[in-house]
Amino acid sequence: MNIAVKNPFDLDQESAYKAWREAKLKDYPESLGDLVVEIKDPRNLSDAEYQEIHRLCRKANMAIWAGLSGHDSDKNIIRNLGRRFGLEHLDHNMCADEDAITSLTVQSDALHQGYIPYTTRPIAWHTDGYYNLLDHQIHGLLLHCVNPAAEGGENDLLDHEIVYLLIRDKNPDFISALMHPRAMTIPANIADGKELRPARSGPVFAVYPDGHLHMRYTDRTRSIEWGEIPLLDEAVDFLKQTLRTSTAWHYRGKLQAGQGLVSNNVLHTRSGFEDHGQQRLLYRARYFDRIKET
Repeated sequence: MNIAVKNPFDLDQESAYKAWREAKLKDYPESLGDLVVEIKDPRNLSDAEYQEIHRLCRKANMAIWAGLSGHDSDKNIIRNLGRRFGLEHLDHNMCADEDAITSLTVQSDALHQGYIPYTTRPIAWHTDGYYNLLDHQIHGLLLHCVNPAAEGGENDLLDHEIVYLLIRDKNPDFISALMHPRAMTIPANIADGKELRPARSGPVFAVYPDGHLHMRYTDRTRSIEWGEIPLLDEAVDFLKQTLRTSTAWHYRGKLQAGQGLVSNNVLHTRSGFEDHGQQRLLYRARYFDRIKET
């Protein structure tokens, strides 16, 4: 006998959604400090350290680790920590280093020129890899700070499941519009008359076969085309309003040397920054995997 699996992200399963919503909001972290886990060696987490980081990722899709590695630039720090959480399949994106882990620092060479992450400019709300193929979406995202910026460089963080919850509470039809397979199109990436990546369309919210909710989004108006879908304009307006209206679930902070973010590719920003002397350097690892058992 086949028994239908209850999924809270199915708009036809209101009781499942209400039960999930109640559990989601119960004991949700109230501040950025509630997401921080003090650890010793990020290359070799203790069982207690792992369990606490994993608990936070199950609840809020993210955690901040604060270790003792300081300004150590060994990439095995982020790679080994990712593996502990079941993150193995790295995205070899165009501007990544040869090992697929990206050095986020100011770079003005031909490869990186024109891409905001490699400048001092601010970056608006987004999830990573929103321009990827739909079967190569980014589900896991790690950051590791080697050198923070002298001034600025803060991140805003927001759990995409909370955004889904706020939008669905406002109007479930907004969710339906944002789940349309052609809701959001990222224009082609063209440089010097050559197409580096074709235009790609897809939903903002999607539910994957294992039942988890994924979000692909960018707040950059020049990098996005919205489909002509009933209620989509209203849904997008409310989504943008939700991102820009501070709530108890919006977190803001700045990673210091030896700290990092473990996440299921939550929504995030970066403020503009200035380097004085030591150059800002963060490592970023993007994974096709989601943190295991979350």
